[in-house]
Amino acid sequence: QVQLVESGGGLVQAGDSLRLSCTASGRTFSSYDMGWFRQAPGKERESVVAISWRDNTNYADSVKGRFTISKNNAKNTVYLQMNSLKPEDTATYYCAAKSPWRGNYDYWGQGTQVTVSS
Repeated sequence: QVQLVESGGGLVQAGDSLRLSCTASGRTFSSYDMGWFRQAPGKERESVVAISWRDNTNYADSVKGRFTISKNNAKNTVYLQMNSLKPEDTATYYCAAKSPWRGNYDYWGQGTQVTVSS
């Protein structure tokens, strides 16, 4: 079992930066694929970026060049650095984890709100 806790959300202005953190407890997460997702009101949840246990990354086109995912295995933490934020980035951001052989993410955090004002 893996428990995920996100932090770092907030209210910022367009063009600002935020760094989200997701800390995992339970089993060591270095062997898991990790992902950041977001869901805006009235919209479906979408993938923002994924990082495999081998550190391969896959970014959504909408965030390429602005967002960066990174991991600190010693701290069981994955980060999402978000730069040049836009109002359309406003959403609840979720961290998720899965075993590499699984297609779907098995573990989810509670979410952290990011609001970008214009």
